[in-house]
Amino acid sequence: MSTISAQDVKALRDETGAGMMDCKRALVESGGDAEAALELLRVQLGNKLGKLAGREATEGTVQSYIHANGKVGVLIEVDCNTDFVARNEDFLGFAREIAMHIAASPQTRYVSEDEIDEESRQAELRVFEQQAADKPENVRAKIAEGKLRKWMEETVLLKQPHVNGDKYDGKTIEELRGELSSKTGENVVVRRFTRFAVGE
Repeated sequence: MSTISAQDVKALRDETGAGMMDCKRALVESGGDAEAALELLRVQLGNKLGKLAGREATEGTVQSYIHANGKVGVLIEVDCNTDFVARNEDFLGFAREIAMHIAASPQTRYVSEDEIDEESRQAELRVFEQQAADKPENVRAKIAEGKLRKWMEETVLLKQPHVNGDKYDGKTIEELRGELSSKTGENVVVRRFTRFAVGE
């Protein structure tokens, strides 16, 4: 089976407007064939597909969260297609909930996996390879890859389950974003965030 890269998933997502997990699933099912994955998505998502594709998310909101102790704060930009949705309470609530999640997750550094530059990824991989140096040679690469995946889950916002697991049934930020996108019929994009902490 071919490896599905974050770039492949992003390219299909940009083309279709479908959710990241839907795109990844389609690419996995089609063995990495982008054309076949596009066809799969068309079958699975029907007329929803394409409505979001190519539509620039130029409206949105900037929301903030300040922790009760006044020592941690987050600013986040979440974008969508129309001003109507940008003022929608579900949309605003989503942005605030994600800001709260980031405040509680100091290790979060990137919005999505494709923001991690190759140099940083390779640097982390080298560290994990050195950490696995005392393990049998035939499993070192697997251990390092596993640690790299775990590091990405800890540092990439969209891969993380929301900190309020009970409220969101352990869903990841990407799954919550996809649900909101389906509900609003718009391309919901977590654009960027900044976390401030006193003394950091």
